[in-house]
Amino acid sequence: MNGVRTVEKIGGTSMARLPDLVEPLFLDDGGRPRYGRIFVVSAYGGITDLLLEHKHSGEPGVYALFSGGDNADEWQDRLSDVGNRMRAINTDLFAERPHMLRAADRFVDERIADARQCLGDVKRICRFGPFALDAYLDRVRELLCSMGEAHSARSAAMILQDRAVNATFVDLTGWRDNRVFTLDERIQAGLAHTNCAAELPIVTGYAQCDGGIVRKYSRGYTEITMSRVALLTSPDEVVIHKEYHLSSADPKIVGDAVSVPIGRTNYDIADQLANLGMEAIHPSAANMLRQRGIPLRVRHAFEPDHDGTLIDCDYRSAQPRVEIIAGRSGLIAFDVFDQDMIGQQQDFEIRIIEHLKRFKIRPIGKDMNANSITNYVDCSLKTMKRLIKELNKAFPNAVIESKKVAFVCAIGTDLDLPGILARCAGALGAADIAILSASQPLRGVDVRFVVAEDDYQAAVTALHDTLVVNQLQVDAAA
Repeated sequence: MNGVRTVEKIGGTSMARLPDLVEPLFLDDGGRPRYGRIFVVSAYGGITDLLLEHKHSGEPGVYALFSGGDNADEWQDRLSDVGNRMRAINTDLFAERPHMLRAADRFVDERIADARQCLGDVKRICRFGPFALDAYLDRVRELLCSMGEAHSARSAAMILQDRAVNATFVDLTGWRDNRVFTLDERIQAGLAHTNCAAELPIVTGYAQCDGGIVRKYSRGYTEITMSRVALLTSPDEVVIHKEYHLSSADPKIVGDAVSVPIGRTNYDIADQLANLGMEAIHPSAANMLRQRGIPLRVRHAFEPDHDGTLIDCDYRSAQPRVEIIAGRSGLIAFDVFDQDMIGQQQDFEIRIIEHLKRFKIRPIGKDMNANSITNYVDCSLKTMKRLIKELNKAFPNAVIESKKVAFVCAIGTDLDLPGILARCAGALGAADIAILSASQPLRGVDVRFVVAEDDYQAAVTALHDTLVVNQLQVDAAA
């Protein structure tokens, strides 16, 4: 496909304010449509939580209720909740366009009815001995995910069409489509007849494909679709529109007055942020773009005049400096101490990792000495209790302890600063924050501290004031 300058993605929270985005994102200063772009959209905020389970609280959605219980009323009622929520969004979007509201609601009703019938059929067939529900759950999860992006993409196309934009709804969900495609084949089929010079494709963030995009990438699938679209169309850059800037620290912690957009960084830093759960982009999606050399721009959707932050393969700050203070609270540190570990650390480490995989726990970081291994993980206390119970069986002579902690990191594209570890430690000490662990990896892009969970926000503020704000003041005075 020729003439594609950018592939752009709009996140779910920003989609909730879609009418406010028409002028800044889709029209030029003269009110004319801006073509040469492909938009990939997420589901409206909260919809995927209702379809699957809440991303943070774990509150069950349709999928969790369908897969975890025999009460048909529960998942069916939640599916009705999804339909009601989608129709409420339609009402907000099309209240002054009754004919468009009817069309939008009819689309929702058809998808909800199809999903209800499909899931009901799966439940019925699994009442017979040879058919196990587990064999169908991945496909059920895929089907449910697709509903959110289909709703948002179609309604977005309708809004733009009403504003005289030649927008095209590109449905990659494979709904009622029995063809088996790879992800790239699905995208190519969806965009095959699109002329980007004269129309604006609005593409579903979910794309049905052989093996399942959700199964492989979990809930980061929208950015995977975006990246594959980019690889197939070779744009000048990829743009992600968020409801906030990629900033020097979380403005909710340090305040809007001192938190500043980063402006420039590289994919290495994006990976460090992703490891902390602060994704500028899904790591697998970033890897695709990095290998092809396609730059990524993260923009504030509601500040269209700001260039945002450009992420590429090669950027390195002109002078060594800390650019970002980032972190993650709510982690659990668990320590396995065994006097007999010395000389056998590798064996202990392998066995611990096997248990983490079994419980589907991803380690965020790790410390090790002669007879102790400490892992920092993101999981529930319930899961941790189960893990420790199994580890006690595997290592009967070990002492295993756990506590809730937080990570706080000073990050930069060039941290070749003499005494940087001491400066960070000094800033935390001056704020009366105890350091539980500290490290400065040889890679030279981050300095990491483990602190008590209650000290997380104070630690972020202390490091940001000392290493970022003070440096900006020095730069301004120079």
